[in-house]
Amino acid sequence: MNVKSRHHLRSDEVDAIATALSDNLGVELDADSFEKVEFDDSDWDVVLVDGDPLVLYVDGEPFLTVEGANAHPPEKHVVTVDTGAISFVSDGADIMRPGITEADADIDAGDLVAIDEEAHGKFLAIGRAKTGGDDMVGESGKVVESVHHVGDDLFEFSV
Repeated sequence: MNVKSRHHLRSDEVDAIATALSDNLGVELDADSFEKVEFDDSDWDVVLVDGDPLVLYVDGEPFLTVEGANAHPPEKHVVTVDTGAISFVSDGADIMRPGITEADADIDAGDLVAIDEEAHGKFLAIGRAKTGGDDMVGESGKVVESVHHVGDDLFEFSV
């Protein structure tokens, strides 16, 4: 991933990120430095929070990266998968109903969600819900589209 530009965010941009993460995820980011990084060869825009890539813009909406979710575990918009789904999710597969053990009821179709695994509570991916949280556990069907996952270019990105 080649960095196209890197600049510090204005206070109103930082406030917008803080509000979105607090309202959507229950996460408070307390940091000294927020820098936006744009890439030549990717649609991702990332925000370095005190030098770490913790925030990702998905379709203009700020959300935590996998690293960000593990550093600041979200309290809302979380989908939990069983251990059998870990290898698939970590490889970037979309999330299917049979692999889900729990999903927050406040999730609506179209929301960004953080995917964690039940055994250790580690976050594996960020995705977009295709259905509401109360309809995610079940027998068949794809319910979360993977956006960013452990091992992808963004996860491997370092400054």
